[in-house]
Amino acid sequence: MQAEYAKGSPNDILIRLTISNRGPELARLHTLPKIFFRNTWIWGCEHEGCTLKPSIREVAKGCLQLDHQTLGQFGFRADTASNGAEPEFVFTENETNTERLYGTKAYTPYVKNGIERWLIEGEENGVNPDKRGTISAAHYELSIPAGESVSIDLRLYAETEAPQSFFGTAFDRIFSKRIEEAEQFYDSVSPKALNSEERSVERQAYAGLLWSKQFYHYSVHDWLRGDPGIISPPKERLEGRNRDWEHLFNRDVISMPNKWEYPWYAAWDLAFHMIPFARIDPDFAKKQLILFLREWYMHPNGHIPAYEWALGDVNPPVHAWACLHVYRICKDNGKGDLSFLKRVFHKLMLNFTWWVNRKDPEGHNLFAGGFLGLDNIGLFDRSQPLPEGHSLHQADGTAWMAFYCSTMLAIALEIAKEDPDFEDVASKFFEHFMSISDAMNHLGESGLWDEKEGFYYDQICYPSGEAEPIRVRSLVGLIPLIAAETLDAELLDSMPGFKKRMNWYLDHRKDLARQITYQDADKDGAHYLLAIPTRERLEKLLAYLFDEDEFLSQFGFRSLSRHYEEKPYGLNLGGKDFEVRYTPGDSDSWLFGGNSNWRGPVWFPISFLIIEALHGYHRFYGDSLKAEFPTGSGNWLTLQECADELSKRMGALFLPDGKGRRPCHGESALYASDPHFRNYPLFYEFFHGESGKGLGASHQTGWTALVAELLRSK
Repeated sequence: MQAEYAKGSPNDILIRLTISNRGPELARLHTLPKIFFRNTWIWGCEHEGCTLKPSIREVAKGCLQLDHQTLGQFGFRADTASNGAEPEFVFTENETNTERLYGTKAYTPYVKNGIERWLIEGEENGVNPDKRGTISAAHYELSIPAGESVSIDLRLYAETEAPQSFFGTAFDRIFSKRIEEAEQFYDSVSPKALNSEERSVERQAYAGLLWSKQFYHYSVHDWLRGDPGIISPPKERLEGRNRDWEHLFNRDVISMPNKWEYPWYAAWDLAFHMIPFARIDPDFAKKQLILFLREWYMHPNGHIPAYEWALGDVNPPVHAWACLHVYRICKDNGKGDLSFLKRVFHKLMLNFTWWVNRKDPEGHNLFAGGFLGLDNIGLFDRSQPLPEGHSLHQADGTAWMAFYCSTMLAIALEIAKEDPDFEDVASKFFEHFMSISDAMNHLGESGLWDEKEGFYYDQICYPSGEAEPIRVRSLVGLIPLIAAETLDAELLDSMPGFKKRMNWYLDHRKDLARQITYQDADKDGAHYLLAIPTRERLEKLLAYLFDEDEFLSQFGFRSLSRHYEEKPYGLNLGGKDFEVRYTPGDSDSWLFGGNSNWRGPVWFPISFLIIEALHGYHRFYGDSLKAEFPTGSGNWLTLQECADELSKRMGALFLPDGKGRRPCHGESALYASDPHFRNYPLFYEFFHGESGKGLGASHQTGWTALVAELLRSK
């Protein structure tokens, strides 16, 4: 079945269902397009969002009237099917079948599974003979010969926007017009350099983003106590998860990771969603980023909510980066919005302060944070206390905070171009970055850097005060790459207050000045690079990153080095053995439920940030810095060329080879050759580290839609 939607006006929705019989025999089936009201009347009307009970009733053949307290009056029409089949409307109520679930009699005999009982079990009393309710379905009995299709046209409209003609040529004309407009829109968005296959992948990535928008309603205060009209929740709920988030009231359309398999928001996922979203709907992208900083979302202490099952979990601090990235996309398109940047900056300051106060327990600028979105990447669950008083200095937690600092510095400097008052706060983030970077590199002589192996590692801290690196090469030790920001002479000269303070700091804090790289260009004046790794350390990290026996895959970066496939890393802590082994496919660990795997597969979000960082390093070092790509090949590329090659590899996950196979679909013959499937790649959650086969959620068009940005780099 194919469902197509088009709008005649803002509240006039045209729907076309096409049901195709691809089998060898005549198919008889029942098709029941359904319309219903969400049940809010049962809540007891003690909080915002409840309404009086609405109604749906049949007012003419093929026509329903829908009445709602706040939406007003709508009409819904079902046309005769293309094979002549006529619809019959059946009705029930959107009420829980409490008798089946709880053994208590429902207040109405018509419950939400009534239509299914009427159709499948033959229960005539499953539907309301009075032709009214809060759920209705248009019942079509169809006979479709082999190889043929039947179409059904439907229309939902506000009575104030009712068209003169509901179906027929007027209906077809609107569909044709909207298809033409969509073609024109995506043609204006897509870079001309893309070929037809790349354009198709890009467009489907955008389509998936649009389809993953969903209304989401969650009031923690009311959820903890339950609704008065239904069975009360157990008392333990009041002491359970999210009890510290009673202020949170979500009632918005939000971009979901995957509204089929993950129909709830995840804060750091959403930040990545907004990058490709800014290409097609920049206003929505900005509003989403603002929304999560509003006082009915953000905790009073400055914490951004993570996701519904544990709002207090700690996600990587990428919100500021997303805000800046969306701003720059809009600015590049001639629609810079400094007001947006100012608006988010103040709230981001609160969140930054929360990180500083909550996730640097020793005050040494070495940050924790727990799993930080990387689920099972570590030896143990990093969100839980370690046994026997041990603690953890996290290379990624500290690098994320340096990245947060450099992003906030960039935002402050952008605003300061128009408002010099922001030069002061820019100085604050400049100096804080220097302190975090210094701790990362030098606290206790070498910080979290392992000079022997040339990599950043987490450190386990013993109760005695001694610390030892956990020498597992994973994305945890590569995240320091992304904390890099370039300051050029022209910018500094335009901000005398910031420049004066920076120069004083560099002159009088020689111990920290080593965190900044200075380059005097012949024509462009002086440039400064703020980055965690020095050039020497950067080169060592890149040697691992571009090593095919370590991180470099045919399809991007592995999340864990392949070195641990034959030589897993083990550690005994508190009498318990822990082990990490390279696992390129589905997880073999039950950490975080085992439904995702960061011990080998390719993931888009971190890969995207690293590729972006490579572009930034190239802007500073230019052709003076080249890397062997792959390591040991004798092929030396600029970092710009490396970034482009990596973008190409990740884009190739979705592009067909000479036999029509797309790596994301593995060896599936269906997706390689069937004309109904072969042109529709699935945007998986993560990808096999060797074959590129898609894994995890199969409609994760959220952050995997970043492929649209990588294709643009062509």
